[in-house]
Amino acid sequence: MEQQFEGAHAPSLNYGTLPGFAELKYERLIGDRIGLSSPYFRAHDGRPGSRTVIDGQEVINFSSYDYLGLNADDRLADVAKAAIDRYGVSATGSRHVAGEREIHRELERNLAAHYASEDCVVLVSGYATNLGVIGQLVGPKDILICDQVIHNSATMGGVLSGAARRSFAHNDLDDLERLLKANRGKFGRALIVVEGLYGMDGDVPDLKRLIELKKRYSAWLMVDEAHALGVIGATGAGSFEHCGVDPRDVDIWMGTLSKTLAGCGGYIATSAELVDYIKSLVSVFVYSVAMPPVIAAAANFALQTMHKEPERVTRLHSRARFFDERARAKRLLTVAREIPTAVSPIIIGDSIPAVALSHALLRRGVNVMPVLYPAVPAKAARLRFFLNATHGEDDIEKALDVTAEELTKMPELLKSLGVPGY
Repeated sequence: MEQQFEGAHAPSLNYGTLPGFAELKYERLIGDRIGLSSPYFRAHDGRPGSRTVIDGQEVINFSSYDYLGLNADDRLADVAKAAIDRYGVSATGSRHVAGEREIHRELERNLAAHYASEDCVVLVSGYATNLGVIGQLVGPKDILICDQVIHNSATMGGVLSGAARRSFAHNDLDDLERLLKANRGKFGRALIVVEGLYGMDGDVPDLKRLIELKKRYSAWLMVDEAHALGVIGATGAGSFEHCGVDPRDVDIWMGTLSKTLAGCGGYIATSAELVDYIKSLVSVFVYSVAMPPVIAAAANFALQTMHKEPERVTRLHSRARFFDERARAKRLLTVAREIPTAVSPIIIGDSIPAVALSHALLRRGVNVMPVLYPAVPAKAARLRFFLNATHGEDDIEKALDVTAEELTKMPELLKSLGVPGY
């Protein structure tokens, strides 16, 4: 019998009724009325790095994850071109169906060696790596415990898994221990997920204590190194080097190829048994096209270059210290953390001033993106500066000067635009 939908029970087929869409439209309407268009999806030309071209204007760029400046390295481009000549652009199917290329395995061996892991597997998307692997690593009888500011990909992996989910206050390992004491005995497997370098505040967890806790409570520890590789540690090896721990004491190293390694995709470095499981049974790998060989070749070159040219990391560390010192000297609000890093936010407060400031900086030759609620807590909107090894100190000085100058103009500008509260 054909089902009839009437009145209040009739489903709406209007896409505008999807959750959150009405709020998004309202925010855009307000922006249009006060003359502030969205700062996102700006069209760039050329190879973005410490410089980029927007609307025909070259600007200093602080919105690139190219931490070691390898995306603009001509040698990497040559490696990629040679890989296209040899393999073509696409892998043309999954590694199960279309086979794999030696460059996939070479990259995986080198990443495994970096983390002193038994093996590694690369996947075509960094987001999907967390989503799919966490989504199948734990299940309804298990528990997933994450730092409360963990990346959305890990959060959604937990939703997909059906596991019980708990979060602990950011970098508060006393809170994590309370959760473990209260919950560990109620579940089968337990997985703790943290970031090696947090992408919003640029701070680092205490890996030594995390390893001690995961051992005491018989849990797996997974560390997301997306922003950490190439950025922290004396040679850029990541959070294990910075924290002085044996990488073998972390069960699962996850990372992305899209930042320091100038590519695209994700990886898991871990035991040979778990890699076998992922390659054989984890849907996001089995049913997805393989990473394009050209990306694997470029990322492999970038990893080798990071190891061979530690001066890039040294220069990046120097730029991070300079940024932090000069920002504080100009009375800009930075985030309290153990060390300055390439992820260097300036806290603005409300979302509208953060958007207005991003526009003002672009007009003056500085490209930096705002991060707004709900991506960060209310009243914690910020400009998130990503530093590259190829930034000069003069680039940083100019950007901070312009930020300080334009920030003093914000109350008057927002008042003139009719923004409530100004």
